Amino acid sequence: MRNRAAAAFVVVAAVVASTFLGAAPASADYIRDGEYWLTQYGITKAWATTEGKGVTIAIIDTGVDGSHSDLTGAVVGGADFSGDGSSNGQTPVGSDSDHGTMVASLAAGRGTGASDGIIGVAPQASLLSISIGFGQGTTDSDDQVADAVIWAVDHGADVINMSLTRNTLSWPESWDKAFLYAMDHNVVVVAAAGNRGSGTTSVGAPATMPGVLTVAGVDRNGAASLDASAQGITIGVSAPSEQLLGAVPGGGVVIWNGTSGSTPIVAGVAALVIAAHPGLSAANVINRIIKTATPAGAAGADPIYGFGLVNAAAAVNNTVASVTANPMGSLTDWIRINRRAAGTATPTLPPVTPTPSATSTSAPVVEAAGPQNPLGTLYPSAIELRTVGLPVLVLLIFAVLLVLLIVVATRHFRYLSRRE
Repeated sequence: MRNRAAAAFVVVAAVVASTFLGAAPASADYIRDGEYWLTQYGITKAWATTEGKGVTIAIIDTGVDGSHSDLTGAVVGGADFSGDGSSNGQTPVGSDSDHGTMVASLAAGRGTGASDGIIGVAPQASLLSISIGFGQGTTDSDDQVADAVIWAVDHGADVINMSLTRNTLSWPESWDKAFLYAMDHNVVVVAAAGNRGSGTTSVGAPATMPGVLTVAGVDRNGAASLDASAQGITIGVSAPSEQLLGAVPGGGVVIWNGTSGSTPIVAGVAALVIAAHPGLSAANVINRIIKTATPAGAAGADPIYGFGLVNAAAAVNNTVASVTANPMGSLTDWIRINRRAAGTATPTLPPVTPTPSATSTSAPVVEAAGPQNPLGTLYPSAIELRTVGLPVLVLLIFAVLLVLLIVVATRHFRYLSRRE
């Protein structure tokens, strides 16, 4: 009888462990354990080839706190175009000042050890921190973005991450000039699709611009996110946008949701591709990423998933036929057709210091979906209640049942002992 009771205890314990811990071995750090995308999207496999050394990613955002322990040594330069930050771009600005640091940590976080802290997709890539004011600052927000793009190109960016949206399909002519400048200098521009949960029901600029690699978001199961992604025909690829972890200024870590996080994951993959294939054109970097994506949704360019779920290992290692044109379209052709149709001339490329454009009527905003909850915050978001709260509740129920089983078994042993 004792052996039977002991066996029952082992079975229940095994069920609980297998249900909630899974088969994957745990690291020494719960933060690193939480970065589920590293294994699910082929990133750790890609690291066998490269970790992005020698590639520079520009983060055009609210500024990156390079003193964070998970970003030590990552930020190699920067600038401020808001008028509110510091000259090196490392003083976070704006009402959502954490945003830029969160984004940067997903792209090229260093972690705090071999298995501790947040590690980015391209942990050996370098970062440029470029701070802009979203709807605020000393100059027009549209001009800040245009100037930031050109500065990034002139200071060695190979990839530009733009986790922001203008919330309009259109964009100002100053962006024509700046984005053409980036594309003509072989720079990969990666932009967020936006989030329904934040009011962006359809993709907005810069994610609507031809030649830009637009990123949509999916949940932990690879299904389109209900709140943390928008839809549109310009989507190129999808990446995780729920239950993400991000570093914040001052040394903290948060759980957050949104294509603001999907975008630097893909920007990091672009950095890995560039490092593995030196001299590859921006068009071919983008082509590798979309051609090797894991199929999802309708065949071809699906308005929800794009060409599928990003696959870092395949993008880095697979054989992919080269292309001569950017698969996400030609901004030059768009300008030639649409600006002339609107009665304006095709813009010329700007000098290093561009001439400011006219003030826009619609300023870009930070693309951040849903609440960004510090670990331990008392008020979880709806997504976290659905994806974290319910499993925890089930775990508690199993734990209570397990305790009851132990109590019953113990009493039964005592009863048998008295009878013996």
